Amino acid sequence: MMNKFLPTAALLVGLLGIFASPTALSAQSQSYSIPPTTRQLIVGLASGWNDSSATLQRWERQDRGWQAVGTPVTVRLGKSGLAWGLGLHPAGLPGPVKKESDGRAPSGVFSLGGAYGYAPNIQRKPGLPYHQVTAYDLWVEDPTSRDYNRHLKLPPWRDDLSDWEKKQQMKQDDPAHSLKLFIAHNAGERILPGAGSAIFFHIWRDNGARSSSGCTVMPEADLKTLIAWVDPAQKPLYVLLPEPAYRDLRTPWQLP
Repeated sequence: MMNKFLPTAALLVGLLGIFASPTALSAQSQSYSIPPTTRQLIVGLASGWNDSSATLQRWERQDRGWQAVGTPVTVRLGKSGLAWGLGLHPAGLPGPVKKESDGRAPSGVFSLGGAYGYAPNIQRKPGLPYHQVTAYDLWVEDPTSRDYNRHLKLPPWRDDLSDWEKKQQMKQDDPAHSLKLFIAHNAGERILPGAGSAIFFHIWRDNGARSSSGCTVMPEADLKTLIAWVDPAQKPLYVLLPEPAYRDLRTPWQLP
């Protein structure tokens, strides 16, 4: 299962609603930069913390620096905007903090996990895990469970799923969830209960007229292009930020 290779940042305990000073921002921001081994970057920029839309651009690191790949894509985010998630970036930066069911997309820097979908297989680079979703696949969004924010596969002989298991089932027969790529927010060995779960890139609804519950959603064709481009050998990362934070962090974090 993909979680075993997804690193996480320090937990954001006690930071909900606390805003750091500009001096604190500078000190925190100097402690992190995009690793030199990362040669693919997906950057999403929203106008502000409460914006539910963003512009997504793919980047590749070359000898002359970051180079844009393809054209920018308009995507939808959580209905309430963005909030700092649990990823690779430092904790304690100024802004809201992500929690379960807050309707916000996690902001920060994140590893990518595997892809999931209804088709037997998809176009993808070698090394990118893909799992065909069935009625026996769960993604646990119950913060009280020890398997919170993890993918579980039930035995195929089970025909007596409990009410709890049915509630955790990955969506079936839903075009918006027919293809998705895991964004490693609050993932890996240390998962914080209640900090948010089940964050993916997936297909948007009503041609983008509707926002998401916290995922980054886009047209199906653009999602397929994104997934086919992601190469685990290039250590790809996803960066999602409001534009003011991006301006402050672009240089210290060595962003495009």
